[in-house]
Amino acid sequence: MITTSDPTTQSNYTSIASFHVDLYWILDWEKQLITGHAVNRLRAKADGVDKVVLDTSFLNISKVEVGGQQVDVRRILARMSNHSTDYILRCLAHEKFKLGEHHEVMGSSLTIPINTPLAKDEEVEVVVWYSTTPECTALQWLDKEQTAGKKFGYLFSQCQPIYARSIAPVQDSPSVKITYTSTVQSVLPVCMSAIRVSPPSNGPLHDGKTVGKDEVVYKYKQPTPIPPYLLAIAAGNLAYRAFDVPSGVNWTSGVWTEPELMERCFWEFSQDTSKFVSNAEKILIPYHWGVYDILVLPPSFPYGGMENACLTFLTPTLLSGDRALVDVIAHELTHSYFGNGVTQKDSSAFWLNEGWTTYFERVLAQVLHGPQARDFSFIIGAKALVDSLKGYESKPKYQRLVIEFDYGEDPDDAYSSIPYEKGANFLLYLERQLGGLDIFLKYAQDYVKTFDGKSIGTEEWKEHLYWYFKANGGDEKIAVLDAVDWDAWLYGEGLQLPVEMKYDTTLATQAYELATKWDKARDTDISKLTFKSADIEGWNTNQLIVFLEKLETLEPLPRAHVHALADTYGFNSSKNAEVGLRWFEVALISPAAPDFAQSAADWVVDPTSLKGRMKFCRPVFKVLYKVDSKLAIKTFEANKTAFHPIARRMIAKDLGVADAKSS
Repeated sequence: MITTSDPTTQSNYTSIASFHVDLYWILDWEKQLITGHAVNRLRAKADGVDKVVLDTSFLNISKVEVGGQQVDVRRILARMSNHSTDYILRCLAHEKFKLGEHHEVMGSSLTIPINTPLAKDEEVEVVVWYSTTPECTALQWLDKEQTAGKKFGYLFSQCQPIYARSIAPVQDSPSVKITYTSTVQSVLPVCMSAIRVSPPSNGPLHDGKTVGKDEVVYKYKQPTPIPPYLLAIAAGNLAYRAFDVPSGVNWTSGVWTEPELMERCFWEFSQDTSKFVSNAEKILIPYHWGVYDILVLPPSFPYGGMENACLTFLTPTLLSGDRALVDVIAHELTHSYFGNGVTQKDSSAFWLNEGWTTYFERVLAQVLHGPQARDFSFIIGAKALVDSLKGYESKPKYQRLVIEFDYGEDPDDAYSSIPYEKGANFLLYLERQLGGLDIFLKYAQDYVKTFDGKSIGTEEWKEHLYWYFKANGGDEKIAVLDAVDWDAWLYGEGLQLPVEMKYDTTLATQAYELATKWDKARDTDISKLTFKSADIEGWNTNQLIVFLEKLETLEPLPRAHVHALADTYGFNSSKNAEVGLRWFEVALISPAAPDFAQSAADWVVDPTSLKGRMKFCRPVFKVLYKVDSKLAIKTFEANKTAFHPIARRMIAKDLGVADAKSS
């Protein structure tokens, strides 16, 4: 039975909602499990609440306690060991506690009756003892061979969009915002999406104890309410190095990573991270999270970055050696305001998280590097938007900004660049219509001030937009807003934006010109081509991206020319993942595709630099499948356990293999 307005949770958060969770965990590195208990503190939203319903997924629950009354599941299961699973579940319902049937997307509801119904605003504490299981979707446990140091194992989580329920019994909806504390016992250092209480971040590694041998208790606190998808843990041989921050600020910043990567990570990110934070809080509101650290993970991390509160998770593919990809940090930092602060109420409003964040990330690019840099970012994003829109031609519902999900529908099926790029372009369009950047940023500041700490939907955003410009512009601004084609922007489908957006192409000129030269040379004999490696000498990663993406939009080059392109610029052997992705997207749609199929397969599963980021692995597997389906499936099947469970499940869906249902 549906007990909520969020279609991806089975919890009854509209009747009674969690506001704080205490986590007590032990990391079992041998069994690769988390064991312990979670304490949910909840507050009734109405009179007569007689139960708590939490979300779980693949959790092994052993005991539940409400107000000191315990239900020991192990005792019940032992008594019924000879009975069927269905019979046990029916009996559990009579033992004052029910674990619902497993739903492929939403997991199993955990229903806990309350003996004495609660009045509105009355609070209750629910304690659940449990362990994770090998089927846990959020966690990936890595063997030491999959790490940079190859000395110790590694653990990390990814709870967005709806996987927090697989590491803790919670009301797993972004409409529920919780504070939390954690006490974690481990033989390897632990990081979490919170402020470390002990041992100190800048103290001796692993509190001076022997890494991998001695157990240390790590304590964290998150005093700012967050949606459950921001619960995060990482553990491994993790070292810390602080960044310089401006004097007088109320936050610290630094990088966590394996010692073997520290020098590269510190060089790549130390120059810009604090600048992003300080400029963001000058434009919006003060950064109130206390800490902005980044954690550079092993290559199987499925995203470019994840905005976990206080601790952004980053892919090592950002280590380009030229600082050209640090805009990902600007993006994740901006989530501190849009997403972590002002939060989508459910997946239908995901664009409020990502569209606003992408828009403001590019505002920071303008502040630090000028207007041309901002427009250059929109140019790079345009190609990703077109690709995503084309990818959903058979499912046009997912081309919309606002998607009405069915109950139990998987929000990951709609994950693409659309909420990012279409959303950012919509906000840029509104900015231009309403009078320019200065005017729009004053509105953005009021938007954050108004909704910080709250979860909202698109209608609430729109109502505030109208309210603000009525108060700060009157009928003239309201007339501008009334002229917006809201249905086209929010609910429109198809391959085009409702309005043609124009950008300053100055920084893309060199890349466009070189792509045009190659296009015009398609009929030239290979022996007479005049291209040379010096053509791209001094180019940064983003210029190479624009060059290759421009080539992809043109008619494919002849087979011999594609080989010449690879030989001249070394694209087929590039160690830069952003360049490698664009190269294979060019090569595998050309007449030379069969010649480069094996290289693409080897590239995506390279054990020394696995392309676990879904931005890379999914497109390459998709295009490889079109060239050689057997090779694509064979490559995936042989290497699937190297990928995070989320990426593994999505690749399996893309390739149409059975693992799509395995997680």
